[in-house]
Amino acid sequence: MLALRLPPALDSRLAALAEATGRSKSFYAREAIREKLDDLEDLYLAEQRLIDIRAGRSRTYTLEEVERDLGLAN
Repeated sequence: MLALRLPPALDSRLAALAEATGRSKSFYAREAIREKLDDLEDLYLAEQRLIDIRAGRSRTYTLEEVERDLGLAN
């Protein structure tokens, strides 16, 4: 369970969207959080990979290397 207070303008927009579409405000709040959370998780993962690459704990591969290793090179 999560409770949050929205600024009046944002709450009004959310209420108008919910009414116009027949969905609940909770539906749109869940969707917005899910989408933003997906983005934040992707960003965190990318930042961690960059840190690992710069620290020498991981490396990158060229497309040619991947194709060769997978037997897809021409």
